[in-house]
Amino acid sequence: MSDSYLKNVVEAALLAAARPVPVAELLQIFDEQTRPTPKQMRALLEELTADYAGRGVTIKETANGFRFQVRNEFAQEVSRLWPDRPRKYSRALLETLALIAYRQPITRAEIEHVRGVAVNPEIVKTLMERNWVRVVGHRDVPGHPELLGTTAEFLDYFSLKSIEDLPPLADLKSLSDLNLQLPLPGTTDGAGTEAGAEGAADAGEVALVPAIEDSADKLDAAADDDADDEELNAPGSSASGLVAAPPNAED
Repeated sequence: MSDSYLKNVVEAALLAAARPVPVAELLQIFDEQTRPTPKQMRALLEELTADYAGRGVTIKETANGFRFQVRNEFAQEVSRLWPDRPRKYSRALLETLALIAYRQPITRAEIEHVRGVAVNPEIVKTLMERNWVRVVGHRDVPGHPELLGTTAEFLDYFSLKSIEDLPPLADLKSLSDLNLQLPLPGTTDGAGTEAGAEGAADAGEVALVPAIEDSADKLDAAADDDADDEELNAPGSSASGLVAAPPNAED
């Protein structure tokens, strides 16, 4: 069976799935006689990705597999297909999400120490309902507080293959000309009651990068102030300019 046929089948499968599809699942759509090897499948996906170079969409590998995705430069125009104004996330929620992404696993107390305000329970609830954050364990200190970390769905939504794809904080803060406006459909669910100065952006869009940059400054300051505090020196990950994925049907 020709590579052209195999590639066309994979292309059709990714388009029909409308979600990330792992290599193992793509292999299962072929019968045993025509099934390519995992190595051949990845080669087909690389060729297919190259075929879409310079087009309006691209094929992107995320934590849960491969999918079609609108290119960033066309996202604003394409978003007009969904004229309903999405509800917005607060700056407080985005800062909390950024802290979890950078410093995971992290406790609520550590988040509060860095941000300087109590974590509104609705913020963590919203992040968990979106399945962007989950409890990954408990710290071995009195009270055994929950440790929070990001999920594969978080990586998928922001078009990341792994947490290592997030750029270092220093690199992120150096991108002074970066001003991505990410439409994040959802709800504040009471998060807006935290400090009024942390209000959400207008028109249902939140400037996520500035929120992360602010959190980066706070993280660096906390690291300087508490270099000898073992609990607050939990291992951090590198982090990124996050790329918004196309809206899901549920949104």
